[in-house]
Amino acid sequence: MKKISITLFLILFTIAPTFAHYLWLETNRTGTLGKRQEVRVHYGEYTYGVVEKVQGENFPSVAKFDIWVVGPNGTKTNLHTKATESYYVGHFTPTINGTYTVVLNNNEIEVLDYTQWDFGIFKTHYHATAKVQVGSFGSDTAIINQEGIAIKELQHEGDDIKLQVVFKGKPLPKNEFKIYVSDLWTKTLETDDNGVVTFDLPWRTKYTMETTFEERVPGHYKGKDYEFIWHCATYCITK
Repeated sequence: MKKISITLFLILFTIAPTFAHYLWLETNRTGTLGKRQEVRVHYGEYTYGVVEKVQGENFPSVAKFDIWVVGPNGTKTNLHTKATESYYVGHFTPTINGTYTVVLNNNEIEVLDYTQWDFGIFKTHYHATAKVQVGSFGSDTAIINQEGIAIKELQHEGDDIKLQVVFKGKPLPKNEFKIYVSDLWTKTLETDDNGVVTFDLPWRTKYTMETTFEERVPGHYKGKDYEFIWHCATYCITK
């Protein structure tokens, strides 16, 4: 069964490489007052070992993203990035204790026509979030995406992770949520009635998470009509 699944993915990846991809943020989950914090932007399919080059064939098509850092007091600061070979990188310096939320948004992606693969004509909206905790007093991460899907980390007692999936400011119930690690390991969950998923991170490794939603509302973008918007939100934790 695993061989069949891998074969199907490779076929899809060959004919439609950008559809299987997602953008995600990487940063240390623990920050320090007055110390510069690094944030990286990647594009690819982490569990399959695919990380696109910045100047490669696919990354430029999704590079018109914006990144903000939302501070514990709600201040929102634009994060400037520069390109390296395999990722974009930016930095910020925490000035007060609390929970910082790093947010990437890209709603400027060309309309794609995948009718030959029975998926339709759609516009993509990528969103990614990461948490940086400075000091011991934590809180929920911030949500600033009012036009699409986003992942919020909920503050709670315990070693497990509790996330909430939100669409246009409201919890998204019964939505598929995938957790990936390297070497093709994937776990699929479903959000509860409040859009929440709770899970453990059993290994000391990198976890990327993805959830998607098809907004079945047609529209027009840069001279092209589309049938729906494909929203994709990601979250990354390195343990």
